[in-house]
Amino acid sequence: MIDDVKKDAAQRMEKSLEALKNDLGKVRTGRAHTGLLDHITIDYYGSPTPINQVANVTLVDARTIGVQAWETKLTSAIEKAIRDSDLGLNPSSQGSLIRVPMPALTEERRRDLIKVVKSEGENAKVAVRNVRRDANDQLKKLVKDKQISEDDERRAQDDVQKLTDRFIAEIDKALVAKEADLMAV
Repeated sequence: MIDDVKKDAAQRMEKSLEALKNDLGKVRTGRAHTGLLDHITIDYYGSPTPINQVANVTLVDARTIGVQAWETKLTSAIEKAIRDSDLGLNPSSQGSLIRVPMPALTEERRRDLIKVVKSEGENAKVAVRNVRRDANDQLKKLVKDKQISEDDERRAQDDVQKLTDRFIAEIDKALVAKEADLMAV
């Protein structure tokens, strides 16, 4: 029972860390990468559809993303969706190919992005702490139901705390790496 609680907590903390890494991947640096457009959706026959499901998203060069719509009538909708997104990108069409150049980051913009990164990191830490709280609540319930002893509960809570500390350290490591990436010119 205790192992199940710890295993569940570890899996949930791992998912929080993966979600953070995914979110950090969307925060752009000066370089282009195709994952930047993954969360942008367009209206495709009445349903919101991610751009990568209606077009080929490729890298033209280190600072430019190319988007080739599978249906030519979608080109303007894709271009509008990219322009209206919160990424601050300005796409331009060249026939059926949409070029999305990555503007150089100013010092002020870099500082703003670091604030966003820190906010994402704090959200991930809160999620990990919530998992810890849930695991401790489950352990207390097991003691209350007399399925484990109080000594076992104390040891299990210590293990859950060590797990929490490990994932918080991983989150901090990911944040430091992303900040260094953002500040690199």
